[in-house]
Amino acid sequence: MLTQTSWTDLEPGCGVLVPIGSTEQHGPHLGLGTDTAIAVAVASRLAESVSGVIRVAPAVAIGASGEHQGFPGLMSIGNEALELMLVELIRSMSSWAGEITFVNAHGGNLAALVAAVTRMQGEGHRVQWLPCATEEFDLHAGHVETSIMLHLDPQSVDMGAAEVGDTRPLAEILPTLMAKGVIGVSANGVLGDPTTATADEGERLLDLVVEDALDRLTSASLDERGCLVRPSVLTASAAPAAPAAPGAPVGRSDQ
Repeated sequence: MLTQTSWTDLEPGCGVLVPIGSTEQHGPHLGLGTDTAIAVAVASRLAESVSGVIRVAPAVAIGASGEHQGFPGLMSIGNEALELMLVELIRSMSSWAGEITFVNAHGGNLAALVAAVTRMQGEGHRVQWLPCATEEFDLHAGHVETSIMLHLDPQSVDMGAAEVGDTRPLAEILPTLMAKGVIGVSANGVLGDPTTATADEGERLLDLVVEDALDRLTSASLDERGCLVRPSVLTASAAPAAPAAPGAPVGRSDQ
């Protein structure tokens, strides 16, 4: 961990992983820091899995989470402030670090993250990002995030308070979600079903997220958003694109 290293022991040009999460509601059964905890766990596992010296920076725990307005506990700085903060972090770290990789666990951060990373790449900084996304499985505070937190920090999960939220697919709820936020589609803040979660399932799912992130990091290939992409995505992009399934969301954070 970067914070446990003195400046005299810091390796010149070392790689740095910066976890990015959020402070926002995750239903009545999960803590406000769920996204941040997942980002830190993925970054830590990555640092242990890659060759060479790589440090894990303190997490950016407050992001752009305006879609959760209306639920107590929200701490959000919005897109503009988050972008500026990431830009200044990159400029600061670039004076001593090598490659900087943001590990993002909150989809609401994407606009600011992409803007900051592509802007800094244009200035010549060695910076990129990757998602540790769970939306491929369910949307928010459901089976996946609850399972992962049961594995990572079971004391932070209150399964007695876990209850089903809105389980409709993203494409169906997206117009209301964009207009009214999460509270407009789910009074308890859950988009999914956390009642089926288990710690064993959380371990398996976290392994999948880390495996995906490691594939991206070792591929060292970026898309136009500055996002590390999986080798399979590169292969697919060389072939004619297949038509999207009806109702399939476009431009997901886990691509």
